[in-house]
Amino acid sequence: MITSGTVNPVWNVGDAMAGPMPQVTHTYQNHHLDSTRWRLYKPRDDDIIISTAYKSGTTWMQGIVLNLVFFGKEVPILLHEVSPWIDVRWRPVEEIIAKIEAQKHRRFLKSHLALDGLPYYPQVKYIVVGRDARDVAMSLWNHYSNYKEKVYRRFNESPGLVGNPLPRCPRDIHEFFHDWITRGWFEWELEGYPFWGNLHHTRTWWEFRHLDNILFVHYNDLLADVKGEIARVAKYLGIEVPREAVSSVADAVSFSTMKQIADRMDPGAWKIWEDGGSTFFFKGTNGRWKGVLSEHEAELYRKTLSRVVPPDCARWLEHGRFAKKEETH
Repeated sequence: MITSGTVNPVWNVGDAMAGPMPQVTHTYQNHHLDSTRWRLYKPRDDDIIISTAYKSGTTWMQGIVLNLVFFGKEVPILLHEVSPWIDVRWRPVEEIIAKIEAQKHRRFLKSHLALDGLPYYPQVKYIVVGRDARDVAMSLWNHYSNYKEKVYRRFNESPGLVGNPLPRCPRDIHEFFHDWITRGWFEWELEGYPFWGNLHHTRTWWEFRHLDNILFVHYNDLLADVKGEIARVAKYLGIEVPREAVSSVADAVSFSTMKQIADRMDPGAWKIWEDGGSTFFFKGTNGRWKGVLSEHEAELYRKTLSRVVPPDCARWLEHGRFAKKEETH
């Protein structure tokens, strides 16, 4: 068993608590990911890990947690430095670990790993952000189709690549969607190509939603009631924020504000996308797939959805927490 930190991760069912517990059953290594990097992570009792597949509100949630953790203090602007992505393979892991070990504030880290590839620690607080897969596809298309050529070299030519290189984005969104919704990059996935499973990611976390240190937040709910969701996250994290101050946090993490400061939050964005941070923060809306996906593509989506996630998870992904009770339970 691989151990790390003051409390060992739960690698097998029942290691630390009675009843089924999360376990690491897969290793994620490709042009973007390397799940083995988490073996160097040493958890603190108040750590927070934010996990999404991609394009589901990761940065939005990081911004919320940033403003909650630093509430009443000067808020750092370089989000990727204060809340690093550990499983991204092209940044030296020793450098990332050294930076988080030196942090004096409450740490909040980013991961894009499914729970079957991320070590689980009972003392860590996890926040999982979900979004309708069709909306994820539209956002991912914008993200992928705007990669600069030199970024592919970064993904595919940096040392340590496991598996095939990331292919160039197709010119046609329909070709992209067909592959993304019907093929997996990893052999245990049914969708997500050429990145990694989006629905699979949510399913692995959904199976353990009964654990009190895993909080699910939906992109729809953030759009519908961001103040209410900020208050819910703050309560879950045990951070006291006056009710009247929630509005200031909401203003700080609004789409318009984050898009305006995107290039200051991540100055390296211009090296990745054609329009820098403006590409990363593109629309911040849902439903753009309507009028884009054909009925055949919609049927492919429904088929894959039913194969990968259970019905209650599928309803949550499409509607969020604010759906009708009969649709969410």
